[in-house]
Amino acid sequence: MDFTKIIEILAYTIPSLITGGVAYYLFKSHFKDQQNIRHWLIQKENQKMALPLRLQAYERLTLLMERINPSQLMVRINPISNDKNDYENYVIAQIEQEFEHNIAQQIYVSDKCWTIIITAKNAIVQMVRTAAKNERVTNADELRTYVISELFNKTSPSSTALSFIKSEVAELW
Repeated sequence: MDFTKIIEILAYTIPSLITGGVAYYLFKSHFKDQQNIRHWLIQKENQKMALPLRLQAYERLTLLMERINPSQLMVRINPISNDKNDYENYVIAQIEQEFEHNIAQQIYVSDKCWTIIITAKNAIVQMVRTAAKNERVTNADELRTYVISELFNKTSPSSTALSFIKSEVAELW
């Protein structure tokens, strides 16, 4: 083989390899873009279906926070006896029942939101327990009055949780 034949073969081969490499890169980029577009469209469609479920979860959690708000809870739940301990246990059981009824909503909300919901519920339970341990509280009616009067001086944990829920829902839009 002479030297001119080798140069002639290289003259045809090198541009072909470069053209093939560029074509491969362009096709690969194009297919990757198409795949990303398809993935984005599927995700967008899933969000359309998930948004009503998420909004419903936020609505249910809002209702939960309203129902376990101590000022409303104490007015809504009448004492079953005059004993403050019976009333304390009954109120806490109602809070736990409301919470358990809405526990599945956690899959539709952020972890931070769910943590705030749990913290609010626990703070309300603790508020009721602390009020029942107070020496000035001797019966169920005084327990109701004490818990409600405590909220006049500070913000209810459920109100704080409701504010967070509202801000998180606002981010959905």
